[in-house]
Amino acid sequence: MFEAAKVGRSVSKSDFKAQRDELRTQLLEAQRELTESSIPVIVIVAGVEAAGKGEVVNRLNEWLDTRGMQTFAFWDFSDEEQERPRYWRFWRTLPPRGEIAILFGGWYLAPIEHRFRGECDDAALDAELARIVDFERSLTQDGALVVKFWFHLSEEDQKNRLKELSRDDRSRWKMLPKKSKFTEQYQLFEYVAERVIRQTDRGIAPWYLIEAEDKRYRDLTVGKTLLQAIRARLQQPLPTEPPATAEPLDLPESASAQITLLDQLDLTQSLSRDDYKAALKQYQSEVNELAWKAYNRKRSTVLVFEGVDAGGKGGAIRRITSAVDARLYRTIPIAAPTDEEKAHHYLWRFWRHLPRAGHIIIYDRSWYGRVLVERVEGFAHGDEWRRAYTEINEFEEQLVENGAVLLKFWLQVSEDEQLQRFQDREKTPYKQYKITDEDWRNREKWPQYKVAVNEMIARTSTEYAPWTLVEGNDKQFARIKVLKTVCDRLRAALADDAATIPGSGIARCGYQSTNDES
Repeated sequence: MFEAAKVGRSVSKSDFKAQRDELRTQLLEAQRELTESSIPVIVIVAGVEAAGKGEVVNRLNEWLDTRGMQTFAFWDFSDEEQERPRYWRFWRTLPPRGEIAILFGGWYLAPIEHRFRGECDDAALDAELARIVDFERSLTQDGALVVKFWFHLSEEDQKNRLKELSRDDRSRWKMLPKKSKFTEQYQLFEYVAERVIRQTDRGIAPWYLIEAEDKRYRDLTVGKTLLQAIRARLQQPLPTEPPATAEPLDLPESASAQITLLDQLDLTQSLSRDDYKAALKQYQSEVNELAWKAYNRKRSTVLVFEGVDAGGKGGAIRRITSAVDARLYRTIPIAAPTDEEKAHHYLWRFWRHLPRAGHIIIYDRSWYGRVLVERVEGFAHGDEWRRAYTEINEFEEQLVENGAVLLKFWLQVSEDEQLQRFQDREKTPYKQYKITDEDWRNREKWPQYKVAVNEMIARTSTEYAPWTLVEGNDKQFARIKVLKTVCDRLRAALADDAATIPGSGIARCGYQSTNDES
């Protein structure tokens, strides 16, 4: 694979000067066009050590307008990053639409280094590469342009370059002596790199192999390739792949054939006031104790509340938050996305709020809006909400792999009960803010929402993140069921940490371990 990057290509100084200014002008023009588009550009810069990756990035920052681009390096994990899923650090760096982000190594750096050091095998590396392919597919299907450069040197050229760098006190190479290990086993590093490139080279996110021996050739080639990629993306929409999920079932028209999971709920269940008070006291005391235990064990908790309008989400959330120390949790109410949030992938605003280890985050509505309100109201077209099931499952799997206790609640009431609650809200001054014209419009689409909820549960209730359906006609019953479920799941998770994290015993390249220094 790398033979074509060792043929000795070069550009003379005069040719470089003749082409440089025109290339820079064209890049700036393409960047200006980009700012008026809905396309974020993600540039991955990777390759062998001493290939001049830093020089290339500095050159791009010289040629482009830095007001519309940012550069990120991924070295040691910070304390904040260690307490969250690995991809949290990358989601935070994704550029808004119309801007450029340059990532040193990006999500490839840690898997390559871990495999090279023998901290995982080829099977674990391949599993992580499959996740990377899914991640990049999710970004590109959302409109992003992903351009990946791999800079390569022959073994002899690398040795000569390293001798030069070792005499330069400003060299990053001299500041990071442990990187020298990569030159001691050049063939192994090349083997790992080839495996990575071969399995992640896709038409929607291709790799470009750049021969890095001649700096002028290297820089011009990168600039011209990036220009070509941006122009091509601006001129034509990105080819889309079919969603991973099938079209919804075309059901017979008989009423009995239209039954959903929600129709099977027994909404007549209730609790007496005395039983409610006793259970509330018991479970609130326990959830407070378990929250502190989870904090001490560094186990984060993610609670997701979805349900029909006036289904009782707020009341259930308040029974939890009133029992837990306010320093341990945050409640995130999800409304229509802001302009900043619209400029990113729809999952971006949820990734950014993930809690630190030991803390609790409560989402009052969540990423499931993509397959519910956005689906029913037409804010997301069919391809977008259909592929969201896979994206959501992958997102939740990463949360659980990282040790989070994830609970998802759907609170359901009957149409008659919802109508009564709507009317009560309109009559009660301090509840009037809860009822809006949108609530009444959503009610008119009850059948469509019921179908969407049924498919959502069927496609996203997984072993590691199951849905809990809550019968909500009786508020007291619903609140106790939610509290009891939270207590049961936390208690089980804390009783045996290793046993409660599916896949926790599987090594994954690129993920932190207790002895990882990368």
